[in-house]
Amino acid sequence: MNIADNNTVQVTIHGKSYTIKGKADSSYISGVANYVDMKMREVEEGANSAQDEGKVAILAGMNITDELFAARQDKDKIENRFEERVQALSELIDETLST
Repeated sequence: MNIADNNTVQVTIHGKSYTIKGKADSSYISGVANYVDMKMREVEEGANSAQDEGKVAILAGMNITDELFAARQDKDKIENRFEERVQALSELIDETLST
């Protein structure tokens, strides 16, 4: 990997500054950091009492992972419906051409 392929971005997550290096566009990296920050703040706001930062990070990570898993399930359902429709159309075409 060429060092020139990496972008370096300064981000703030949960009040702390981090330098992130990655191949993605700097605006994308900032957007990801902002999303993590938002999810951590949501967890913190939903807590009845002050929470340890590590616990907040873990719970935010769990929430983000839940969103990812739900999106994957939705994608799988859409793919299955698409495949079923393609199969039905293929069968209909075969029937039509054979008559």
